Amino acid sequence: MDLGGLTTFALVALVFFLFFQLAWSKGHKARLPPGPTPLPLLGNMLQMDSKNILTFLDKVAEKYGPVYTIYMGPQRVIMLHGYEAVKEALIDQGDEFIHRQPLEIFNTIMQGNGILSSNGEKWKQIRRFSLMTLKNFGMGKRTIEERVQEEAQHLVEELQKTKAQAFDPAFILCCAPCNVICSILFNQHFRYNDEKFLHLTGMLIENFRLLNTPWIQLYNFCPSLIKHLPGSHRTIYKNVLQMRGFLMEQVKTHEETLDPNNPRDYIDCFLIKKQQVQLEEKMNPQSEFSYEELLATASNLFAAGTETTASTLRFGLLLLMKYPEIQAKVHEEIDRVVGSSRRPSMQDRVKMPYVDAVVHEIQRYISLLPFSLPRLATKDIYFRNYVIPKGTIIFLSLHSILRDKKAFPNPHQFDPENFLDKSGNFRKSDYFMPFSLGKRLCLGEGLARMEVFLLLTTILQNFTLKPLVDPKELDITPLRTGVFNVPHVYKLSLLPR
Repeated sequence: MDLGGLTTFALVALVFFLFFQLAWSKGHKARLPPGPTPLPLLGNMLQMDSKNILTFLDKVAEKYGPVYTIYMGPQRVIMLHGYEAVKEALIDQGDEFIHRQPLEIFNTIMQGNGILSSNGEKWKQIRRFSLMTLKNFGMGKRTIEERVQEEAQHLVEELQKTKAQAFDPAFILCCAPCNVICSILFNQHFRYNDEKFLHLTGMLIENFRLLNTPWIQLYNFCPSLIKHLPGSHRTIYKNVLQMRGFLMEQVKTHEETLDPNNPRDYIDCFLIKKQQVQLEEKMNPQSEFSYEELLATASNLFAAGTETTASTLRFGLLLLMKYPEIQAKVHEEIDRVVGSSRRPSMQDRVKMPYVDAVVHEIQRYISLLPFSLPRLATKDIYFRNYVIPKGTIIFLSLHSILRDKKAFPNPHQFDPENFLDKSGNFRKSDYFMPFSLGKRLCLGEGLARMEVFLLLTTILQNFTLKPLVDPKELDITPLRTGVFNVPHVYKLSLLPR
C-alpha cells in the first residue's frame, strides 16, 4: 500500500473511531445500562468465546447486574438476564418490548413478512389467524395429535429398518417433524426415501447448521460488510429460494382444487381467508393475506417446526443414553401405563409424571434457543432506572432462566427431579420457558411440546437406546452455541423391546 493509501485508511479508521466514541458517550449520558468497555468497531467481540458465549454473558451479568450493555461489533445490544428482568419486560412492560427485530439473515430473506419477522397489525392478524387455524384444525377431521401419532408410527417403522445396527439418527429424526408440518400445511405425507422430501429436509438441516456458524453471527451484526462477499449466507438464500419455489407449487395446486366449504389444510384455510378479506376490503392491495405472506409464514413453520424439534429429540436420546438409570425408569412407566399394544396419546401424559418430567428436563437442560429472538426499542424505553434508547436491539436470556439456581438446585445437572414433587407428582415451574414468554410466545409451542412427548415416548416404547461407547464418555454439551444450541454428532443402536 502506498503512502496515499495509508493516509486514506488512517483517516477512515479515525472517522470510525470518533463516530463510535461519540455514539458510546451519548449512550452513557442517556443512562444506558452498564457493561464492559467496548473497543472501536469490534465492540466486546474479542472478549467472547464463540464456543462458550453463555459463560461470558453469565460473568457479565454477575458483574453488572441483570440489565447490561454489550457491543456486537459496532452494534449496541441490551441484554436482560434472569427471570425477574425478563418477566418484567415481557409481561409488565410487554407492549414496549413487543416489536421484533429480526436477525439480519432472516430480515434479508423475509423482508418483514412471516410470523418471525413481521410487526404491528400484520403480525397481529397473521398470528391470530394461524393460532385459530391450528386450534380448529381439520374442521372435525384428523386432529393434529392424530397426525403426530401416525407420524410416530412411520418413524418407528423407519427405525426398525436399522436392525439394531449403529446409525446417526439426525436425518430420520428430522423427517418425522418435517412430515408433520407437511401434513398441516398441505395435507401430504412423504415416504422417508422420497427424492423431493430428501431434498427438502436436506435444505432445512443445512440451513439450521449454517445459522449457528460464526460467519452468520458476523453477518447478523455487520451485514453491510458481509453481504457482498461469498459465504454461507448465500447458501442459506439459495436454499430458502428453492423452498419457496416448492411451497409456491403447493399453493398453485391448492388454488386449482380449492373447495371453500371443505378446507384440507393450512394453505387452504389461508387461501379462503385471503378471498374473504379481498371481498370485504374490495380488493384492497394492502391486505395482510397475500401470497408473499403465505409463503413467508409457511417457510417460518417449516424452519421453526422441523429442525428445532429434531434437535430436541437428538439431545433427548443422547441424554437418556448418558443416564441409563433414567432411561430404565422411563421404560418402566411407559410399560405400566401404555403397554406395547397401543400407541401413546396426550391423555397418557397426566398418568406418566416421570416421563413428563424427563421431557421437560430435556427442554430445560439443552436450552435449545438460548435467547429469545431479539426485540427492538421503537422508542426510548425506561426500564429499571435505565434508558434503552430508540433503535436499540434487546436480547432476553432464556438460558439464564432455565439454569437459575433458585428454581433448579443443580441447574447444570440433568435431573428430572426438577419437575417432580416429593410424592413423585409432576410439578410445574414458572421458570420453564424454553418458548419465551408474553405476547410473542412461540406460535408452535403446543405442537412442539406434543411432538416431543409423543415421538420420544413412542421411540422408548419400542426400543432400548444403546450407545457405542461407555455412557460416561458421551458429550452432552452443545457442539456450538449461536441462534440455537446444537448437539454433537453421534451414533447409537436401537434394540427392539
